[in-house]
Amino acid sequence: MASLSRPRRAFWGDVRFLVGIILVALSITGVWLIVAASDHAEPVLRANRTITQGEALASGDFEVVEVGLGALADDYLGPGDVESGRIAARTLPEGEIVPLSALTDAERSRTTTIVIESSTGIPEGVQTGTVVELWQAPAIDDGRAYDAPRILVTDVIVHDVLEADGMLADTGTRLEIVIDRADVADVLAALTGGSALSVVPVGAGS
Repeated sequence: MASLSRPRRAFWGDVRFLVGIILVALSITGVWLIVAASDHAEPVLRANRTITQGEALASGDFEVVEVGLGALADDYLGPGDVESGRIAARTLPEGEIVPLSALTDAERSRTTTIVIESSTGIPEGVQTGTVVELWQAPAIDDGRAYDAPRILVTDVIVHDVLEADGMLADTGTRLEIVIDRADVADVLAALTGGSALSVVPVGAGS
């Protein structure tokens, strides 16, 4: 009686099986590395108040938080990175993790601050960091009347809303605003010329 020979397993079948095991192992290792990287928290700085564009930075403006940023950790401000002479290149809202790109040197700044009085008060919601338009109504008839209002400066940032005391409380609201240095002359001319100034939030009525 002839004996039945046991079929031999194909060589390529064994190779595919081994390749499959290797791919599964690599996939598991990759997932583990990603999870491990995300769990590795780095100390970075978070703004503990709204910091307006052009404002000088100090260590007291930030708090240290542990965040898992992985390879992006070097792109964010860390403890000890707040150097003298650095300012905010843009407005940093309270609670934002601060990227290094949001900082610049004071010498490169094109902005400054100036105090103005809004003769019509300010709309609800206008506060530090709000972007507004500055409008003027030029004085006419020796200051007894005003011409039609027009935009004086766009994209102005409110640095602070100043509280009025005593007799000043009955007048308009005073604000410290951040403007481009190129616009300072126009704003000062409006102030000295007796124009009535007002602020309007950008996007209002849209």
